[in-house]
Amino acid sequence: MQFYIQQILNALQVGSVYALIALGYTMVYGILTMINFAHGDIFMVSTYLAFFTSTLLLSIAAGLPPLFTFVFTLLTAMFGTALLAVLIERLAYKPLRTAPRISAVITALGVGLFLENFMVAFKPVGPAPRFLPPLIPQINYDLGGVTVSTIQIVIILVSGLVMFLLDTIVRRTMVGMAMRAISWDKFTVPLMGVPVDRIISLTFALGASIAAVGGTLYGMAYTIDPYMGIRIGWWAFISAVVGGIGNIRGAMLGGFILGFVEIFTPVFLPSTYRDFIAFSLLLLLLIFRPTGILGRPAPQKV
Repeated sequence: MQFYIQQILNALQVGSVYALIALGYTMVYGILTMINFAHGDIFMVSTYLAFFTSTLLLSIAAGLPPLFTFVFTLLTAMFGTALLAVLIERLAYKPLRTAPRISAVITALGVGLFLENFMVAFKPVGPAPRFLPPLIPQINYDLGGVTVSTIQIVIILVSGLVMFLLDTIVRRTMVGMAMRAISWDKFTVPLMGVPVDRIISLTFALGASIAAVGGTLYGMAYTIDPYMGIRIGWWAFISAVVGGIGNIRGAMLGGFILGFVEIFTPVFLPSTYRDFIAFSLLLLLLIFRPTGILGRPAPQKV
């Protein structure tokens, strides 16, 4: 029993990160019906922003309180990643809004490749894996044979808080109402005074900043490298589709489902079956419920 409880905690840790990244996919799709395939690499950039910020901060003032170091690193990564996402949206995606959808997809893939290779060629980064400096004290607690670390606690709690705040913003604020209105009919809302370009940019910024939270938390527990965004991005995309792409709560649910798939697959099968199980789940869902678990069919306007 302790073994399975331990695996559930590990699945919640991984699923929290997938859910945070999946939110970026689902928000952009909900607004523009576009898959931002560069989102996984934007997540990767956020981990390096967190790495350089924390390294510089700890080298300048090593005696800072861990809470201050963690919060400052997190906010800096969020701001830098949001700025990058808005820049990409304005330069790469905005000119293609009226173009065929395949143009935006190819552009997104190209932006992702550019970010990956730029980070490899950027000398302070390079291709070698790196570790984030310890932002919080690493303490393990033994609770009846189940080991719970401070990093696990922080990842799960911070992710839950961020997801709650995002859900509140989307459902209970004027900005969230504007986002939902654009997702319903982006051609009519400008007639009602909604600044469509500003809301779209804000959506990209919000999705990227949430991915930066996931990037910082991920870097605290795992190694980072310039190509990490490929696999993690695909798993987060599957999470968004499984939960119902375009649905905020669906992306959260899908992230935790994929987290359980990743952790529990090696319990019953060889670990090499992880991707097979994930993509099989996606295939079955697309066959029997194309809109995802919480997704709804898009109304056809005649």
